Formats: sequence, structure tokens, C-alpha cells
Amino acid sequence: MHFQIVPLPLELFTPFFALDDEQLRARGAKRYVADRQPGFPCRVSLTDAAPGERVVLVPFTHHNVDSPYRASGPIFIREDAESAFVGLNEVPWLLRLRVLSVRAYDADGLMVDADVVDGRALESVINRLFTDARVAHLHVHFARPGCFACRVDRA
Repeated sequence: MHFQIVPLPLELFTPFFALDDEQLRARGAKRYVADRQPGFPCRVSLTDAAPGERVVLVPFTHHNVDSPYRASGPIFIREDAESAFVGLNEVPWLLRLRVLSVRAYDADGLMVDADVVDGRALESVINRLFTDARVAHLHVHFARPGCFACRVDRA
């Protein structure tokens, strides 16, 4: 089964980079300088920030639905991020490096299944979850901190 991993659009986050620390704080955001790699995964470029690179941690509603599963959380965006191009059935390296939680949602935004997987075996879970006709899309989270990583659509 074919799938497409979808990064977040850069335009949503560009305004944050022009803000000073106090303005960021007023929006619930914070600037960091990456001090390790991996450790600061960008949801736009789908790469980890390099040590010394500036990132902004922002609140983000990743499941903006009218259901009990509406959800938001913190995500990192690299200051010099460029939108990732992810090929059909391709899994970015930053997902391969981590334990992942994969959540399957129906068209009404209700969770119908979920699993935890080592990122090196992500395709097997994606394929299994998409065999269920009720599944409209998947959300991938970094299992340990629980943060949203990306969306996966059928292709």
C-alpha cells in the first residue's frame, strides 16, 4: 500500500522567527540553540537541527478536529528550515532514529487504532493500519516525549 508522509508547511511558522524572546514567550513559544543531534526534530524539514542551530519550540494544534481526540503539543521548527520533499513511500531519517507511536484516525477525527514501533519498521505499521478501510490518515508521534512528528496519508 502506498503512503505519503506530510511535513508541516513552513509558512505557518515563519512569523515566529522575527519575534524576540519576550514576544515568543507571549505566544507560548521559546527559542533554543540545539546542543545535540538528534534531539531537536524539525516538523517542516523533517530533519534534526545540527548543534549550534537555532530552533523555535512552538505550541501547535496537530489534530484540529471537533472530537474528543482534538490535540496539540510542542514542536520544534528550525530557523533555517526548508520544506521537506518526501517521496512516495519514503521515511525520513529522523523517524528511523526513534521509537514512534502511530495513531490511526477515521474521517471524523476519532482514533480507531494505534501502535508503537521502532522507526526502522515504520512501513509495516503504516501498511497494517491502512488495511482498515475506516482509517483516513495517520499521525506519527515521538513515543518517548509524545510530541507530534508528522501526518501520513494514503497515496
